[in-house]
Amino acid sequence: MIMNWDVARLTGPENEDWRVPVSELEYRQKLFSSRLSAEGIESAWIDDPVELYWLTGGRQNSVMLIGAKDSGIENRHWVRQSVERARFEAGGNDAPHVIEKHPRMNDLEDYLRKLGCSKRPSLLLSKIPYERWDFINTKFGNLSGEIKDCTNLIYNLREIKSDWEINMHKESGKINQKMFEAIKERGGEGDTEIGIAAIADEISRSAGFGGRIRMRKWPMDCDRVVIATGKSGAVPSYFDSAIGGLGASPISALGAGFARVRKNEPVLVDIVHLHRGYVSDCTRIFSSGKLSDEWMQRLEDMKEISKAVIKSLGDGEYCSKAWEIGHLMANEMGHADNLMGMKPEQAKFLGHSVGLELDETPVVAKGFDRPLEIGGTMAIEPKVIHENGAIGIEDTWTRTKDGMDCLTMGSKFPAITEW
Repeated sequence: MIMNWDVARLTGPENEDWRVPVSELEYRQKLFSSRLSAEGIESAWIDDPVELYWLTGGRQNSVMLIGAKDSGIENRHWVRQSVERARFEAGGNDAPHVIEKHPRMNDLEDYLRKLGCSKRPSLLLSKIPYERWDFINTKFGNLSGEIKDCTNLIYNLREIKSDWEINMHKESGKINQKMFEAIKERGGEGDTEIGIAAIADEISRSAGFGGRIRMRKWPMDCDRVVIATGKSGAVPSYFDSAIGGLGASPISALGAGFARVRKNEPVLVDIVHLHRGYVSDCTRIFSSGKLSDEWMQRLEDMKEISKAVIKSLGDGEYCSKAWEIGHLMANEMGHADNLMGMKPEQAKFLGHSVGLELDETPVVAKGFDRPLEIGGTMAIEPKVIHENGAIGIEDTWTRTKDGMDCLTMGSKFPAITEW
């Protein structure tokens, strides 16, 4: 492997090797190959950045061809730019797949046939633009069959995290806690939401946050620090969640804005951090001075709903059942019109899975008639929204054989902090 640039610079803090272990890549590729075989799919063409990272350890401008188990098709990573970096990120000489320059698209059919493909590879049809997959389809030439969609196959595989991935989530949670601790120390009355967000940003960036949160649902994007002080919590946004915040401008209509912290108002802080791509998601409440008994009772109610949802998931009940339990409790507590938003713009969930993307599956919502599998993750976030503010609690969890394990700060940081 010839490198004419400084490979030693591709490290995390303190020269840590932040590459995905080769054993992880091998396991994932074998898992996907077996699933393709079980579904009667000969091969898959993967060109989405998130799925490329999961399979190859990087997100170069490239395509990964995965052959089904026993198909005889060798896994190949075709890279436009940069082949050298792709090889390094995949483990160098230990990489579990062939890495080479991307073939000319006009020669693609011949390349695929030489590798043993007789059928059109499946594509991420639910994820890539129509123009893209239509173009690729023409380049498959006379390969037989219709293109199949492999999006949900890989989504389902990624729902269950490996031990290594769970450790990444835990490390992410540690940084998330540090962001809240910095806000506790440096925030306060008179500060702008966006100024407080900058405090959290500084911690996150210095710990290795790469600047982007990935989301599946088109056309969603996300600011990773949502801070809503007082009436900001009631301002609607495009974001499919309980709360969006003011945002800095109409083109960034989500997250922290320029409203200032006022005395005796709830300040909802919802923070996402990514450690080596893996999400942690937490919400806590701050205030300058004490909140009213009414607000404090609302917070206690959300904590009780959160506990009930956590128990339901840990017991192996369906995610839809956990939603039903939490929703019923909210109704009985008098929060029917304010749970996860104000009518008519209420979000219809109480938790969402996380991984390399913020909005993974399953979701604590109607229709998800299956359990959170052991190794699955869930950010559980009951919130209530009123005209004068928002309040709630959120932590990220994983299901184990013994129940639910908190991946973020949990009881290590209080539900409410008074500046």
